[in-house]
Order: sequence, then structure tokens, then C-alpha cells
Amino acid sequence: MNDTPTWRAADGPPALSRRTFMMTTAAGAGVAATGDAIAAPAGATANPHAGAQATRVIVNGRPRELALEPRASLLDVLREQLGLTGAKKGCDHGQCGACTVHVDGRRVASCLTLAVKTDGCTVTTIEGIESPDGTLHPMQQAFVDHDALQCGYCTPGQVMAAIACVREGHATSDAQIREYMSGNLCRCGAYAGILEAIREAAPQMRRSEGARHA
Repeated sequence: MNDTPTWRAADGPPALSRRTFMMTTAAGAGVAATGDAIAAPAGATANPHAGAQATRVIVNGRPRELALEPRASLLDVLREQLGLTGAKKGCDHGQCGACTVHVDGRRVASCLTLAVKTDGCTVTTIEGIESPDGTLHPMQQAFVDHDALQCGYCTPGQVMAAIACVREGHATSDAQIREYMSGNLCRCGAYAGILEAIREAAPQMRRSEGARHA
């Protein structure tokens, strides 16, 4: 005995059973999905550069020609495409300073900077500040000498911000240094050492770079 309920019209033959209806619906969905799959050419893959914007930028003295997604951050491009992992991803909201780099000599939070906006610019990261012979930048050496770091995660951003602080002319007093370095956070609390490092490196930078610090 068939226990599947059958809907019968008042004066006509039995209508579609519930079981038949469910099977027909499922089969139709399968055909639609198969049709979508057949519509795509076999072996077709999405173009990874679709919508990319050609960007020419000098990174640490080396010209680069890049195809960049318009919404990619400078930080992600530096770390993921160029392998320059010195700039760190801390808060990713421009609040901690760990990602600080220089664009045309000015410090920026690279996590908030669109990479395509650096077209035609010069970008300098922590990897690009030492001398060609491998000698540390005076600010790097001062950080080492004054133990201005603990875990080191924020240190690249601290060094880049400190160099900018001196070049901007904002390292003439302890109060100035504290004010213009306030955007770079050290969760280990190495602020005393950082202050000492900047205080020592500032005159060395002024002597070696001349008017560039202004």
C-alpha cells in the first residue's frame, strides 16, 4: 500500500505526489548547477591582475614596477609582495606606529596608506636606512647602545619615526621628543631608552646630514 499522500483534484486524476514533487525539484536544482559549471570554459581561472593599477615606485633606492589592487595598503604590499617585513602590522588602524615608513622623506602609517598613492614616490623602510657597507644608521646604533627595545616588535617603526622626528626639527628637547614620538607605542615600556637614543643620535644625524634634518 502506498503511504505517500496524493493530492487529488476534485474531478480529475491524481495530481503530483509529495515524493515526486520533491524529487523533481531536487533534480531541477542539480541541472541548474551543472549548467552554470558548463557555462565556464574548462580550465578558466580568474585573472589575478584584473583591475590592477600599474604603479612605479622607488623602494629603498630600487625602482619597482608593480600591478597593485587599488585598495591594497602600502604595508601589505611591502610585506607580502616585496618581502620587506621590517614594517610590522600592529593595530592595522594607524594607532600604534609599528608600520611607520617614509614616503618622499615623510613618515607615514603604511597600514593606512594606499599603495597606489605612492606612484612616482620614494619609499624607505627600515631595511633601507643602513649604509651600503652595512654600517648601521646612527639612530639604529643609538637604539642598540641605549637598550631602547625589549621584544623588538615596535622597534622598526620607532626607529623610522625617530629619524623623521630629528629631520623635522622636533628633537631639540625631551618634551619635544616625547610629543612628536607619541604616535609610536611601545607595549614593553622602553620609552626611557628610546628618549636617550634619540637624544644621542640627533646631533650625529645633524652633522652627517647637514640641513636635511630641518
